[in-house]
Amino acid sequence: MTNELRNGLKFVIFDCDGVLIDSERPSCRATAEFARSKGVHVSDEDAIETFAGMTQSQVVKFLEDKIGSSLPEDTETKLRQNIIRLMQSNAEPIEGAMKLLEDLRKHNIPFAVGSNSSIREMDVKFGHTGMDKLIPKDRIYSANDMGCPKPAPDVYLYAAKQHGVSPEETLVVEDSDVGAESVRRAGMSCLLLRDKDHKLPSFWPTPHFVHITNLSEMMPLLLPKLATSLGT
Repeated sequence: MTNELRNGLKFVIFDCDGVLIDSERPSCRATAEFARSKGVHVSDEDAIETFAGMTQSQVVKFLEDKIGSSLPEDTETKLRQNIIRLMQSNAEPIEGAMKLLEDLRKHNIPFAVGSNSSIREMDVKFGHTGMDKLIPKDRIYSANDMGCPKPAPDVYLYAAKQHGVSPEETLVVEDSDVGAESVRRAGMSCLLLRDKDHKLPSFWPTPHFVHITNLSEMMPLLLPKLATSLGT
């Protein structure tokens, strides 16, 4: 089993929540609180493991399956609006994220963002943190807005195609099992960012998937694997 990245990488795609923006914990806890209000007990401690990587539509389906009945039609919209309000004051960069984006720019390494969050949500998060100055708007892709949320691979395949690179030439940085599964389906390399005490996905190990615990580990792993045509 090859536990290192592929050679010839040309393009990096970041997930948003839990990779660039530290919003996973507050947003998942807010979702758990909402679930409890509907009679579905999810503790704050279990919130991340339960809801990380889910879109609002996936959350609604999860809750409806648990309670055995339909929720009001505007539930998804209310969930999204609540997250946006939360992120307007609570979103913060993940440790090392700003420096990493600056380093990628210095090395002329193309990158984008592919997330289950909506474009509106990401605009708020990136605007509040100042990350919008480092990530061009035309490099931000929403699986939710495409109608193909992860674990479907569509958002990553689409982003790579838009930038003229193959899946084999693409590295994705993810943190959730749902996101990592979408990378696996896309046939791309993956850096899985999570604490050493956080269990790895059930499909681990996977070829060209590497576990890291801090974004500072990324550049030393990436630079030796870059295509020579990038000229870094």
